[in-house]
Order: sequence, then C-alpha cells, then structure tokens
Amino acid sequence: MRLSYFLLLIIFILPLWVSGQQKYSNDFLNLGVGSRAFGMSQAVTASARDVTAGYWNPAGLARMDGNIQAALMHSEYFAGIAKYDYAGFAASVADNTAVAAVSLIRFGVDDIPDTSQLIDADGNINYDRVKSFSAADYALILSYARRKGKDSRNISADGLFYGANVKIIHRKVGEYGKSYGFGLDAGLQYIKGNWTFAAAGRDISTTYNSWSYNTDKLNTVYTETGNEIPKQRTEITYPKFILGTAYTYSKANISLTAETNLILSTDGRRNVLFSGDPLSADPVFGLETGYKDIVFLRGGLGNIQKTTDFDGNKYTSMQPNMGIGIKIDNVSFDYALTDIGNVSDALYSNVFSIRMEFGK
Repeated sequence: MRLSYFLLLIIFILPLWVSGQQKYSNDFLNLGVGSRAFGMSQAVTASARDVTAGYWNPAGLARMDGNIQAALMHSEYFAGIAKYDYAGFAASVADNTAVAAVSLIRFGVDDIPDTSQLIDADGNINYDRVKSFSAADYALILSYARRKGKDSRNISADGLFYGANVKIIHRKVGEYGKSYGFGLDAGLQYIKGNWTFAAAGRDISTTYNSWSYNTDKLNTVYTETGNEIPKQRTEITYPKFILGTAYTYSKANISLTAETNLILSTDGRRNVLFSGDPLSADPVFGLETGYKDIVFLRGGLGNIQKTTDFDGNKYTSMQPNMGIGIKIDNVSFDYALTDIGNVSDALYSNVFSIRMEFGK
C-alpha cells in the first residue's frame, strides 16, 4: 500500500518540480477531437461517452452505446494551410466487461517548398532543385476502460467508471528532424442520478519528446547562411488536469446536458482567467439539447483571456462556439463552428465528424 502511494506521488506531484526550462510542446494534442466537443467548447470531460472519450476522458469509453464504435474527423486551419485529422475505433472486450480503443491524430502542413538547394554550386538559381516536404505531428493513443466492481457494462446505472491511455507521439519536419515521445493519461467518471462528476489527467507521467536532427543535410546550408546547427534536445509536456461536472435531464422527446470543466495546467503562467505559476485554471462551459435522440443543438463558451488593447485598456475576451448534430439509425453526423466573432487565431474553423456504432 505504501508503495502505491509513493508511485502516485511520483506520477502526479514530482513533474511539478522538474527543474530546467519549461517548454510548450505537443500543442496539437490540445486541439481536441469530435465536432460535438468543439461545439461545446471542449466541456465534455464528464459527458464524453463514445469513441472520442479515448481522447477526452478514457473512463467514458466504458459508457459508450453499442459494442463497437468508429469515428472520423477532418478540419482545416489558417485558410486550409494546416490539416487536422482524427480516426478512432473502440470495441467491447473481456466478455463485454471492458472497452479498448485506439485513436490516431495527425496535424500537418504539407507541400512546403524546400529552397535550401535553390542555388547550385556555381551560384546559379535553379528552380528545378526546389522540392517540397511536410511538417506533421502524429499521436497514437491506446485506451482501456471499465466499470468498477461490475462483471458487465451497464452504461445507464450509477457507479464509478475508470480508464487510462498510453500514447506514442511522433513529430517530423521533412528530412531535417524528428522526435518521439511517450505519455500516460488517466480518467474517472462517477454517475449519481442525473449528475456526472469527472476528473482526467493528461500527461500525468510528464511527456518527453526527444528530438534528433539530420545534421548531414543541414550542415552546408546552415553554415553558409550563418545559422546555428540544431542539436539534440528534449521537449517537456507537463501534466494537465481537468475537473468536470455535468447534469443531464430527459423528459418525453427532449434531452438536455449542461457541463462545466475547469482545466488546470501546470506548465507555468498562462493567459487564462485564473493565471498563476505554476498552476493556471481555465474554465469552459458547454450545453447540448436534443430532440428524439435525432437532432442536437450545441453551444459553448471558452478561451477566456485577459487582454490589453492598443490604448492600454484591459478587458476580458471569450470565444463562443456552436454546433449541430444529426443521428440517423447508428450513424451520427456532427458539425461545429469554433471561430464565432473571430476571437481565435484560426482563419477558418469548420469541423466535421462522423461516428458509427454497431451492436447493442
């Protein structure tokens, strides 16, 4: 028992005291997956209960409908320059007492012109020497979830659900550099009547990305242009904890889910509503209403920041989101618009996703 407490202390507390320079890394894993979550400003830690829960809170996988679910999502950022894609698959295992899932995420910019060889050895410009490359981030997430103390899944009954993730991260910049990382996530959902209480921890082990560079390819160009040749280094992703509470109400053909999440980051002072060092807190709010489990309307509020304008006046900005979903038999189509009022940096933020479920 003492050993268990010691391991928990190492996993949850020690990363807060890791010495060295703090760095933001793996930011593509903060974007999220699934149009439902985008429409609700990512306030889904407690209510996520489908295949996308493998990202938001692995405990929710144990509450998914059907024995098998699959989901796909595509979105584009910065006028289509960056592509963001997600695919997820979840299935009941262990005689229907648990759920295992796999999620794949890619965020990339493709067809980047490589002008490093534009000028040949004689000093002539040769456009035929211009090639293209991609800069892309990948994440493979393996999830497992079940209900505490039960022999089979009962997704509608009260109780405690728990789950965990193992994630492998690969980042690549053409032939110039690449990195690999490894991290752990964990989550809980507790159901009591119409209420759901949840907690999720991302990168609870602290995730380290180790970069290596193709110095042979970089030496000549970097030396001629007076740039410093990069060396092997490690990026750190510090733990993040999300606390969530959701209330679900259903009567006749109408359903309503309201949720609030508090995102606690541990990587230093951030420009969020409650900013501190090393702990900052960012609240988000989401709402979903459904009719006959066929049509869903969603809204959310997040990205709350303290901003200073050109005149030195301080004000609080926030980003509203909205979305819609349609479920036909076992197929759900979802859409979200996440840049209302042009608050975020993304020029376009239309998110489309599809989810399919099989078996009961």
